[in-house]
Amino acid sequence: MILLDILTNLGITGSAWKWFKSCLEDHSYQVSSRISACLSDISTWMAAHHLKLNPSKTELIFIPATAGPHHDLTISFENSRIVLSVEARSLGVTLDGQLSFSTHIVNLTRSCRFLLYNIRRIRPFLTREATQVLVQVSGHLKA
Repeated sequence: MILLDILTNLGITGSAWKWFKSCLEDHSYQVSSRISACLSDISTWMAAHHLKLNPSKTELIFIPATAGPHHDLTISFENSRIVLSVEARSLGVTLDGQLSFSTHIVNLTRSCRFLLYNIRRIRPFLTREATQVLVQVSGHLKA
């Protein structure tokens, strides 16, 4: 771990170093167990409302408050292991750990370009007004 390496470089060793190590290891375990507990609560709520949480389609993404190293969390849930994803898709939006939306923007641009290409192909068969409506509706569908 990076913090332990920094403490070692600062000359902190012995019982103080071991204490920091135990706190950091326990913290990682607490995060994993809390996320597992949240997933269990969500699954219970969904079951009560005739829904089912699919662990094989469940994605986990870590969005830190400040830039830092990549965390290596693995969550156990219903005999499945959920690992951290670089990107996750929710309600049609692709998120990444930095919330840059770069992948989402690339996908959206590609999709819009494809729609406009198809409109251009059928343009000779449409009136000006029909083309205008088609372009406006296409823009609203993707927004």
